[in-house]
Amino acid sequence: MIENPRAAQVKAVARLATRPTREETRQFLVEGPQAVSEALGWRADLIDELYATPTAVERHSEIAAAAKTAGVELEFVTEEVLDAMADTVTPQGFIAVVRQFPVSARRIFEDSPRLVVVLEEVRDPGNLGTIIRAADAAGADAIVLTGRTVDLYNPKVVRATTGSIFHLPIAIAAELDATIDRARAAGLQVLAADIKGDDLLSVRRDGGLSAPTAWVFGNEAHGLPDDKRALADRSVSVPIYGHAESMNLATAASVCLFESAFAHQA
Repeated sequence: MIENPRAAQVKAVARLATRPTREETRQFLVEGPQAVSEALGWRADLIDELYATPTAVERHSEIAAAAKTAGVELEFVTEEVLDAMADTVTPQGFIAVVRQFPVSARRIFEDSPRLVVVLEEVRDPGNLGTIIRAADAAGADAIVLTGRTVDLYNPKVVRATTGSIFHLPIAIAAELDATIDRARAAGLQVLAADIKGDDLLSVRRDGGLSAPTAWVFGNEAHGLPDDKRALADRSVSVPIYGHAESMNLATAASVCLFESAFAHQA
């Protein structure tokens, strides 16, 4: 058991909360029983280190069993050590160090996708993680991060996905123009979410959501600039029927993605 919160190994894990260390090591942190369980279930081959407190293992014995089955060594640590490793205030007893696994945008569009999410300049980690989770729930085939979108492996992003980061391919550091070209070449229509666009309900009524689609969502504060929005086949807005001044990006993206999912299922 590791008991010293100032041990070199503990400090090395804690440094993964910073982007330079993540870029140097090509690793990232996964915290909490739910996310660690998803990592073990979907990408155990990428787990380099797994830590847990004895109390957490007692509460979640299935995680220890999954680690053993996957051949992943679980190392016990004290609560104090886990706190020193974690990015969160309450890491809930489990931390894994996992290798990064981005895919290329080219490969994503070679696999004949029907629903792809493109995120341009999304800067809030919570929004990015929530959209990844919503895309996973809506059955999206892949996600492409373009422009200066926040680091996919930021601990806040990873936590907000609650494990969905392991469920679908995600490309990073792509260019929006090239991504849209690839989407069209793969037979997808390109819809841009924008407050100035056509009402989502009218787009649904005229059958505009039934085709394979790449949805493009822009920055939380500024949306998509005119030149980027013009690259899409159509702009679509989520109507607001109440008195809210606006809608959170992750919420609007969830609505759009599920509308496409409903149309595809129908």
